[in-house]
Amino acid sequence: MLNIVILAAGMGKRMRSDLPKVLHTLAGRSMLAHVVGTARALSPQRIVIVTGHGAEQVQAACAGQPDVRCVLQSPQLGTGHAVQQAEPELLPGGTTLVLYGDVPLVSEATLRGLVDAAAQGLGVLTVQLPDPTGYGRIVRDDAGEIRRIVEHKDASPAEQAIDEVNTGILAAPTDALRGWLAGLTNDNAQGEYYLTDVIAAAVAAGVPVRSAAPGHAWETLGVNSRAQQAELERLYQRHQAERLLEAGVTLADPARIDVRGGLLCGRDVFIDVNCVFEGEVELADGVIVGPNCVLRNVRVGPGARIEAFSHLEEADVGAGANVGPYARLRPGTVLGERSRVGNFVEVKNARFGADSKANHLSYVGDATVGQRVNIGAGTITCNYDGVNKHRTVIEDDAFIGSDTQLVAPVTVKRGATVGAGTTLTRDAPADTLTVSRSPQKAIEGWRRPVKADKAGR
Repeated sequence: MLNIVILAAGMGKRMRSDLPKVLHTLAGRSMLAHVVGTARALSPQRIVIVTGHGAEQVQAACAGQPDVRCVLQSPQLGTGHAVQQAEPELLPGGTTLVLYGDVPLVSEATLRGLVDAAAQGLGVLTVQLPDPTGYGRIVRDDAGEIRRIVEHKDASPAEQAIDEVNTGILAAPTDALRGWLAGLTNDNAQGEYYLTDVIAAAVAAGVPVRSAAPGHAWETLGVNSRAQQAELERLYQRHQAERLLEAGVTLADPARIDVRGGLLCGRDVFIDVNCVFEGEVELADGVIVGPNCVLRNVRVGPGARIEAFSHLEEADVGAGANVGPYARLRPGTVLGERSRVGNFVEVKNARFGADSKANHLSYVGDATVGQRVNIGAGTITCNYDGVNKHRTVIEDDAFIGSDTQLVAPVTVKRGATVGAGTTLTRDAPADTLTVSRSPQKAIEGWRRPVKADKAGR
């Protein structure tokens, strides 16, 4: 049985924001969402979030998550007081793990180690810091056993010299924790109820107190300012870059990549500088992504190339396809094998068959494009009548000339050619040239207008 309590009541004054601190983002998700996601990975029976400042916003962010319960801490009288508010929601027996909504990078592996350390008593996550200023110190006896935690403001000079500090994250037997919480007092410099005082209560009760260490010290860093938020963002991104490099991905510059979700890469993938990956992105073997691209919820097939400054969202790019530079694939786009969408082409809710291409300056929306189709520059599918969307069908081996408007619903039959400058309002027959143009005229005696001078003459 595992309960998880996430403390998320703080105001975060140093953030200088109307948004509750825990809702500020890291790698595209709120810090609280990061913590809840890691908590879920432990398969707890209950997750309780303690809200306070901006409680309505935090509760709204948790809406639609049936495994999450929110409780209110008002007023905020310390970490011990916060957990006291969650105590009625805890399921009896087992272990309760306490996390913090502004400590977003703690890993599942680290928390499993802490829960394991608490199997026979109480577990505390500690870390050694070269500068422990501001942190609670871990006080051990001569045998190395943890006796208590003393907050920095309450610590003596000798205690302030201790470099092992409390991260605030702990795991305790739930039934014993209830009693320890009931016995907390606020007899300290801050006049608050410290959760750390349960350590001394556990020692007094003869309950073993065991420490666990994080896989990386930066996992325990919290956010109290914009500067700290930016620091954690770079730490997170550097960790993602290292993961990709270890998996065999070539990064032009590991310091210039942003992963804001999940990025799965095959073998021999190359990613150039300043690329952003959001949601779930999959790059198959041999994919090349040029500089300054944004990919959101995209699958890219083997050997495909995404050229510079392209923006792809909820799209599927087939093997050997080429996208960009400066292309935009909007949701619902599916590109077949070896297809090409070139510079300044926008595609939305459209499917391209194998070997089809729209090389430049076109909009293809709500369309089905067959195989081996050529779409010339300046082509537009006129898919919206102001109320409803309509579909354009271009069958295999069709050729669409430049500066063509296809007014949907309309079909270009197999092998048809549509001449440049055509506005197509009816189906184009198969294997036939279809053209609609106004007659060309030369007007004799026409003179270009002359610009009037400032006096209006």
